[in-house]
Amino acid sequence: MNRRSFSQLMTAGVLGSQAIKGNTVADNTFSLKYAPHFGMFEQHAGKDYIDQVKFMHEMGFRALEDNEMMDKPVAVQEKIGATLGNLGMEMGVFVIKFPGFFDKSHMTSGDKSWSDLFLKSCKEAVETAKRVNAKWATVVPGNFTRNLPLGIQTGNVIEVLKRGAEILEPHKLTMVLEPLSDNPDLFLRYSDQTYMICKGVGSPSCKILFDMYHMQRNEGNMIKNMDLCWSEIGYFQIGDNPGRKEPGTGEVNYANIFEHLRIKKYDGILGMEHGNFKPGKAGEQALIAAYRKADQL
Repeated sequence: MNRRSFSQLMTAGVLGSQAIKGNTVADNTFSLKYAPHFGMFEQHAGKDYIDQVKFMHEMGFRALEDNEMMDKPVAVQEKIGATLGNLGMEMGVFVIKFPGFFDKSHMTSGDKSWSDLFLKSCKEAVETAKRVNAKWATVVPGNFTRNLPLGIQTGNVIEVLKRGAEILEPHKLTMVLEPLSDNPDLFLRYSDQTYMICKGVGSPSCKILFDMYHMQRNEGNMIKNMDLCWSEIGYFQIGDNPGRKEPGTGEVNYANIFEHLRIKKYDGILGMEHGNFKPGKAGEQALIAAYRKADQL
């Protein structure tokens, strides 16, 4: 980071309470492993992925997530993985993608052609995970199959996920199932539903991605529900509601939630899967300041 940007961020109060030695910021690490994504700090760091990762680290973030990692060239994945390793940062989720993964009834239908595509993508995900040292990958079971009973659909989903877990488990890669709120056709919607499916799969490679933006919209009562599902939660994501922006821009009391996670000694990653409330550099500074505020109850 150049000296002017550093000074601007100090003035904006986004670096936290730390000692400064030359141009190095020390002891500014957040209390939890919040994971930004590429593009979130592009106005400060530029478009280069490596420069963005380095900026995240300078700001006190110790993890990264990237839904699009599987789409990046192998050489880029390897460079990102090496940079994370050199900085002591962790890789959060990427999405296990395959054609129609989000908007088709691929797992609920029991159709073998869809299952084969998913299992092929699981094998490809293992290779991506090796390059970036990832431990978690997002899976979305797709849409309802409306002409099948709900129990049959659930059984179909469990059967496919069992086969996926068999591929991932030897490599210590965990698929995290994400209940979503985007549209009423999506099969996976609630934390208790996802808990039941994870119990049915019965593998350490199948857990819940508790995205707090979606869970606030679908069910609320988040602290109680995360406690009920705690043994099956592998990963959290953040986004205030309404708007899906940083903490403090909506109705969710993230300071209390983060404190609850500290009390429970959560040591995993919290993906920052949201946009910036304000545009430009000022918006990026405001986002970091919002995390500083919410990180200290």
